[in-house]
Amino acid sequence: MAVWLDFLSVFDRCWDKASVGDVEAFKDWRLTDVLNGGRIRPTSFDTDRAALNCFYGWAATRCKVVNPVATIRTGRRPNRRGGLADGSGLGGRDPLRPAGATRRQVKWMLRPAFEQWRDIGLRGYGFDGLRRSEWRGYNEDRDTAFVDGLYGTGLRLQEWASILDVEVPSAVGPRSARLWLSAACIKGGGEGRVYRIPRPALTAVHAYLDPLEGSRAEVIRRARRAGRYADLAGIRVVTAYNARSKTLRVQGDACSELLPLDVIGPDERRRLFRATSEGLEPLAVWLAPNGMPKKAHGWEDTFGDANARVERAWRGDTVDADSEHMPCPLWARPHMLRHSFCLKWFCVLSLVWELRVNGFTSEELKDLREQFGDIWYQLATLMGHATASTTRDYYLEPFTGLQVDYLMSLLDEDEKTGIDALVRAVAQDTGQVLTEVPALPGDGR
Repeated sequence: MAVWLDFLSVFDRCWDKASVGDVEAFKDWRLTDVLNGGRIRPTSFDTDRAALNCFYGWAATRCKVVNPVATIRTGRRPNRRGGLADGSGLGGRDPLRPAGATRRQVKWMLRPAFEQWRDIGLRGYGFDGLRRSEWRGYNEDRDTAFVDGLYGTGLRLQEWASILDVEVPSAVGPRSARLWLSAACIKGGGEGRVYRIPRPALTAVHAYLDPLEGSRAEVIRRARRAGRYADLAGIRVVTAYNARSKTLRVQGDACSELLPLDVIGPDERRRLFRATSEGLEPLAVWLAPNGMPKKAHGWEDTFGDANARVERAWRGDTVDADSEHMPCPLWARPHMLRHSFCLKWFCVLSLVWELRVNGFTSEELKDLREQFGDIWYQLATLMGHATASTTRDYYLEPFTGLQVDYLMSLLDEDEKTGIDALVRAVAQDTGQVLTEVPALPGDGR
């Protein structure tokens, strides 16, 4: 604020008379003016922008001052990410935000840290590995299945929160099952795509969906007894699902209609129900305790509650003044699990690529820079990014210098077994890596 007021004083402008043009000039001076010896980075100006917007937002209601900070004004409520929600549920970007200012820092979790956070925050355990006696865990199977799915699939929060039960494979067989992600649920639109879910994560989802022991069936029964589904307006009743064509048959006023999954967005998916002999039930996989489909932003609260439990368990009965204000070192956000998924697959692809280029000189590797970018094209496919540059810009820098041993610690034993088989197959093609040698026929040794 002091820098802003000094800037205005140069032009003899009072703070309550500042215009949008003044703020734009302030931005240019802070970022690009060659006569300014104290230029700052875009991320630092993003802090200036937020502070000015906060101050003038406060002054607008108390002093009747016009806010000169250029923002998206559409009369819609702000979403939880700080942008403004439009009809599609996606946030807008303030025009004053510098292009180089990222929304968040890239962070990831090693698998042991993720499992510790999950067990303490969502399963009622302590740092000593023992479950707390007062723990009830009414939604434990749902919450653990959800976070395991985020960590194992790399999907965005909105994407994983919008899946339907008809999209979940019925059998738990292969190491990694194939699922379809609807185009209408993907950030920014585009085409639907295949994604994979590891067997342990899919097993957890099936446990939650179990009609006898899963908590989902119980909340549906409670909602029926309370009459919540019978009183709903605007629901759509699904009578059939075709897995081959990925279409739903939905009841209409006069006749039924076929509806492709790729055109059904998150909001409409929460209105899909089926009629059973016991009554209506939602097709959405993830349900709130009241039996209604859980909205994506509600999972932010779940993560927040889990982080609070972890912090309480970490602090315990400590009253040490030195550690009172220390932040808890173990915490998680939904997008951190997506970053962790990308880091794990960067490990896998790097191991395979390392075998492919083993033996090349440094000069030859320079000539293969574009070919080395194949890792990022494959990562972009796994992450659902439109271009490899998006994956590289967001994920390359944090990965620089990481050791393979560090990357491998992200993987559990089941995943390490699969990677070992993959590396063996690649190694056999190169002829540069020794593997086990089978005994000769008839050799008794």
